[in-house]
Amino acid sequence: MSDVRLIVAGAGGRMGRTLVKAIADAPGVVLAGAVDAPGSAALGRDSGELAGLGPNGIAVTADLAALADGADGVVDFTLPAGSVALVRQTAATGLFHVIGTTGFSVADEQVIAEAAQRIPIVKSGNMSLGVNLLAALAKRVAATLDEDFDIEILEMHHNKKVDAPSGTALLLGQAAAAGRGIDLATRSERGRDGHTGDRRRGDIGFASLRGGTVVGEHWAIFAGPAERIELVHKAEDRMIFARGAVRAATWARGRAPGLYSMMDVLGLADV
Repeated sequence: MSDVRLIVAGAGGRMGRTLVKAIADAPGVVLAGAVDAPGSAALGRDSGELAGLGPNGIAVTADLAALADGADGVVDFTLPAGSVALVRQTAATGLFHVIGTTGFSVADEQVIAEAAQRIPIVKSGNMSLGVNLLAALAKRVAATLDEDFDIEILEMHHNKKVDAPSGTALLLGQAAAAGRGIDLATRSERGRDGHTGDRRRGDIGFASLRGGTVVGEHWAIFAGPAERIELVHKAEDRMIFARGAVRAATWARGRAPGLYSMMDVLGLADV
């Protein structure tokens, strides 16, 4: 089978550069292009040099359409507005789309869902194997324990992260909510300040910490009478997300149109 040809979106950013490295290291995958937003300082620069690999001859451009014929799909860790603009283009050109961006609005999610009727899209708040295994465990634990056990999701990230709770925290919350058979949107607590009163039974709480250069740490806490269960994942290098995204891309090629997750990629959807 031929190599999977990937365009990296946001190639000038931290995750974009890491993706270029991951693709260079992955067998059966090649870099077909590198794009960034109009006005980016990375435009015109060699994507290999930006990634610290040395020149690879692929300059960063803002013109995704010009690269589409030579590619199979796009891997995208950008910002919500950028991902929404990109997904409209990938749907029009037939490229599959792997989305690791977080912080989408309800309207953004609708655009992505509509695009998934035309192309395969793999979208996840976290692309790492460990986090998705953690989510599967959180779902199972939540299903096993009743509401005597309060569920709290705690996350910490670097001081440049712009959205909270993190996409991974929401992924864990959604998994726990699915285990409990409840709607996370109406049964979650996103912030506590002042005199809040007693904790509402059955809600899932979220807390966010920001500081330093922390790549990402997450806890799913199940606090019951006189005992507590904690499921923890600590990311030490962004490469784990990039490798997961490349794995998702190799899985996505040739799939039917639809909106998939890393649970599908890893065979955990029914866990």
